[in-house]
Amino acid sequence: MSAVLPAVAASQPVLEAGPWRRGWRRLYRRRAALAGLVVVVLFVLMAVFAPWVSPFDPLATNWSAIRQAPSAAHWFGTDELGRDVLSRVIWGTRASLSAGVVSVSISLLLGVPIGLAAGYLGGLTDALISRMTDAFLSCPFLILAIALAAFLGPSLTNAMIAIGVSTTPVFVRLTRAQVLNVKVEDYIEAARAVGNSPLRIAWRHVMPNVLAPLIVQATLAIAAAVIAEASLSFLGLGQQPPAPSWGSMLNTAKDYIDNAPWMGIWPGAAIFLLVLSFNLLGDGLRDALDPRQR
Repeated sequence: MSAVLPAVAASQPVLEAGPWRRGWRRLYRRRAALAGLVVVVLFVLMAVFAPWVSPFDPLATNWSAIRQAPSAAHWFGTDELGRDVLSRVIWGTRASLSAGVVSVSISLLLGVPIGLAAGYLGGLTDALISRMTDAFLSCPFLILAIALAAFLGPSLTNAMIAIGVSTTPVFVRLTRAQVLNVKVEDYIEAARAVGNSPLRIAWRHVMPNVLAPLIVQATLAIAAAVIAEASLSFLGLGQQPPAPSWGSMLNTAKDYIDNAPWMGIWPGAAIFLLVLSFNLLGDGLRDALDPRQR
């Protein structure tokens, strides 16, 4: 009996980890990507719990504390109206993260179905969508976002819509390229041979196999959207004063760069740190989810 048990155990198949678990293990070995993930999570927590972690009301003015340097009372100093810069940076995280997540969600909702249709259907549909995508991509992303935001009107909501529409062509092209590679695989031919409808094949067999590149691109696109939102707010097309926004804070700080440099240092550092963290995380995800990595 004891001799039979090892043989039975040896004959049982060894379950391998799934692709997502293997990807997480590869991501865990990339310290820079993990550091980026930790910083992104900290920014998210700071945005969610802003009412509790903010030491002051970001809109409250104090005429006796105008442009005070960083101190024990105001760690990041105060601005031209005596408002606490730290509190405004914390609350400005909400605007930047909201712009990044919402605008990229708009791009995914618009770009992925269009790219899926172009890649899977091919023919005239593919040609028409591809030419329209090329036309949008011929215009610089930020210029297109500024034009759309100016057309829609200055507000954070309109800025998110403008950024989302401007980023959509990138997801259309990426989805189309991935679908063209996947739809010629043997398992797609097998699904077609057993009588699955084109719509079922596209959503049940093609779409799950193109998610990994889309996740990576979405992470990188959030970083670009954060910069775009700050640029639009700097130009007066995003979050409107007195609501806190990193871009609008930089716009105000440029007039006091000699007398109160801390007004521009901290929102600029926040933008730099958040964008760098998203880029590090995106690079790590790209390596971790690449099936060619071992």
